[in-house]
Amino acid sequence: MTAITDPVGTASADEAADKAPVADPIVAEVDPSRHLILVDGSGYIFRAFHALPPMTNPAGVPVNAVFGFTQMLANFLSKHAGSHIAVVFDASRSTFRNELYPAYKAQRPEAPPELAPQFGLIREATDAFCVARVELDGFEADDLIATYATAFAKEGGQVTIVSSDKDMMQLVGGGIRMLDPIKQKPIHAAEVVEKFGVMPEKVVEVQALAGDSTDNIPGVPGIGIKTAAQLIETYGDVETLLSRLSEIKQPKRRQALEENAEKARISRKLVELDRNAPLPLPMEGLATRAPEPGKLMAFLKLQGFRSVQHRLGLDASGEVPVSRPAGPAPAPVALTLPAEGAPFGPYETITTIDALHAFAEAARTAGVMALDTETTGLDALNASLVGVCLAVAPGRAAYLPLRHEGTDMLSPAPEQLPFDAAMDVLRPLLADPSVLKVLHNAKYDLEVLNREANGGLEVSPVDDTMMISYSLDAGRHGHGMDELARRHLSHQPITYDEVTGTGRGRKPFAQVPLDEATRYAAEDADVTLRLWHALRPKLREEKALALYEEVERRMITVLRDMEMAGVKVDGPALKQAGAEFTERMAALEAEIHEIAGRPFAVGSPKQLGEILFGEMGLSGGRKGKSGAYSTDAATLEELAASTGHPLPRKVLDWRQLSKLNSTYVEGLQAQLAADGRVHTDFSMAITSTGRLSSTEPNLQNIPIRSQEGARIRRAFVAEPGHLLLAADYSQIELRLLAHVAEVPSLREAFATGQDIHSRTASDIYGIPPDKVDREARRRAKTINFGIIYGMSAFGLAGRLGIGAGEARGIIDAYFAQYPGIRDAMERFKEDARTNGYVLTPFGRKLWIPEIGARDQGRRGNAERAAINAPFQGGAAEIIKRAMVRLPKALREARLRARMLLQVHDELLFEVPEDEVEATKPVVQAVMEGVATLRVPLAVEIGTGHSWAEAH
Repeated sequence: MTAITDPVGTASADEAADKAPVADPIVAEVDPSRHLILVDGSGYIFRAFHALPPMTNPAGVPVNAVFGFTQMLANFLSKHAGSHIAVVFDASRSTFRNELYPAYKAQRPEAPPELAPQFGLIREATDAFCVARVELDGFEADDLIATYATAFAKEGGQVTIVSSDKDMMQLVGGGIRMLDPIKQKPIHAAEVVEKFGVMPEKVVEVQALAGDSTDNIPGVPGIGIKTAAQLIETYGDVETLLSRLSEIKQPKRRQALEENAEKARISRKLVELDRNAPLPLPMEGLATRAPEPGKLMAFLKLQGFRSVQHRLGLDASGEVPVSRPAGPAPAPVALTLPAEGAPFGPYETITTIDALHAFAEAARTAGVMALDTETTGLDALNASLVGVCLAVAPGRAAYLPLRHEGTDMLSPAPEQLPFDAAMDVLRPLLADPSVLKVLHNAKYDLEVLNREANGGLEVSPVDDTMMISYSLDAGRHGHGMDELARRHLSHQPITYDEVTGTGRGRKPFAQVPLDEATRYAAEDADVTLRLWHALRPKLREEKALALYEEVERRMITVLRDMEMAGVKVDGPALKQAGAEFTERMAALEAEIHEIAGRPFAVGSPKQLGEILFGEMGLSGGRKGKSGAYSTDAATLEELAASTGHPLPRKVLDWRQLSKLNSTYVEGLQAQLAADGRVHTDFSMAITSTGRLSSTEPNLQNIPIRSQEGARIRRAFVAEPGHLLLAADYSQIELRLLAHVAEVPSLREAFATGQDIHSRTASDIYGIPPDKVDREARRRAKTINFGIIYGMSAFGLAGRLGIGAGEARGIIDAYFAQYPGIRDAMERFKEDARTNGYVLTPFGRKLWIPEIGARDQGRRGNAERAAINAPFQGGAAEIIKRAMVRLPKALREARLRARMLLQVHDELLFEVPEDEVEATKPVVQAVMEGVATLRVPLAVEIGTGHSWAEAH
């Protein structure tokens, strides 16, 4: 396994560094013979733990974090030596800051049980390399770094702090510089200004106002980094600002500062690093020492780190020490990404078993490899494997052809390995827990590989660059490999069309010559690995690591299993539904023609527009660029509500039947597999809110409460001896609304099990709960759900069939009764305008790209999206959290239920009849227990032989 510089990477920059030594951009011209390097060890521990797959040493102790840390330190020391160096650790969770503010970092969970035993081994690793190890009870590593850096700089030395922790940016200047080991970027004053909007000496003032939710530093609610920087630029520091609050023109901002002045003062004390902490070791104790080969060898052998031993050139007797650069002026801190700048190709074509074994061994040495498949099509459950792409370092990738054919009828198939022989080599590698497999859109490749090679290829552990990107930037941009390569690597990959052609001239990939196939396919693996190096470190930096690790990453295999299982469809019942729909469409068409006064093509928007706005003279017609009237669903809904004319509603009914017939009756019949089941494809990274989308076929748009939708759902059935179990979250988005907004009456209603719509009607109309009639409840229900989507008075008027003035009155009464909801909505819009994104209740960033659009219509749509995204995104995350926990919970309960579908807030299972009653409480307990809100989650469960019966 090649050495890593930051544990989120797994290969080194040796070749590039040897060819082109880099001048140190960090070191100040003070005394080049005195250079102190302070490594933030605590930060590396957690990056290593989350970045590397689980592994154990010969004694069975978890060591993935130890291994990553050891790799980093080995590579670091082989590249660089200052005159002084130390790795600084946190000694304990409790420090003087907890005495000052007990809530400081109180929300942080305990270390995972598999990480806890690694802390001591990491300290042993530091000792084995003869590097000074610094820690002190009652003080954070940041304080010790601040104290050593300040003292060393005062003596005329230069200091490099190896850390990406923004809290240490306050130290920059006066001979002290930082190096971000994730971005490989030196941090000077200019970078601090870019991050905080102020010079380093003012960073603590900005942090005091903005606070930090990660560390539970309160700050002043409503003031972010940008606003804080503006205030500090104007007033200089927190105390001056607080003494001149009367000058603040914005009432809300002034009030927030007045009410939270003490929080700002406490926050300043919490964020300011202590530069006068006791020094656990004297400065001379940090002097660089060469490692003792025997001591280092003993540690590596004890942990089973043979690849590190090999990388360092240590033979069995431990004779060869780690090399260090010579000379009085140390080299720069070379924490560059592996083989940065390596060209994209040429790549290797693997056609012999020896070459495949060599590449497999290189993957085991690297500890991480990128993997991709080339297939005969895009349907993972029907496509055949043509070849496999592998990459073990940027620029080092290969293509393994498996089922290539001749380029035409007369040419023979090219030389390639027998399929089974190749599988015998790949199978143990892909299942090796010590080698992380990185894929892009992993679900597709896992399904293909699972069906192949005599029982399938199991691939584990897995990282997915598409889902890493999605966890970071949902809604911000697309997450296809080519787009990400352009965005993050400034590289345009070879396109599929370039190697296969287009149109009628397109040839199957299996007929692409091997040199061209290799150039295209191996590049995919190379790009995937480079994207992993670029994006994986950002997860922690952008506070998206837990979302990815606990939800999105685990969803990959959950959805793979659901798609492969599929759901059974009763073909004859589906045909009968189609016959009924066709009959009802014909009857509706006759009614439409009678109302219109003449026959016309109901499915023609142009002819319909001429009837409605030309011949009938209905108002509200709008012509598009083509000159034809618009007759989309929104226009017809508006016409039906404003004019009361029957024709628009009849056409809408006809269109729904037509869509159901074509999409579900005809569509499902076409997509029915040989096993009698349909296997939908769940797209994981399409929506801006985190929701899954379903395609081929789309099973998420079947109307829930209509008679027609129920007719379709009756065709989805259980296998003999089984029942379908539907588990549906009840009013989940409204519960999230009650959670995030200060609305005591709504929280009370949910907590006591009241009908939320009747309670809302009672509150806004001022009538006793037992006097709420059906119409009042209907209106309350419409506004309850509409408010989550930012519905306007005009929209509500259309939904309720009332005038805009009356609708505005209802909305005003709603917000007067529930001011906390209006405050929450305004806060979401302000967050979007300020940051470009909103957060779900669980901290996921949902980007709102057009929030600053000049066009009022686009900006209005973005504001409505900002209001809705936290609720829809929060609901999506809750059901995903349930989905990743349910398979394990069912296994532990020894139940055979299979999860088949996820449709918005509902999960559908196929359950053996004799296990239904035992399965219900397990499903309900998991789904209701995945999140703790200010109101309870509730799940409704139904069962039946068909989906309609269970719903």
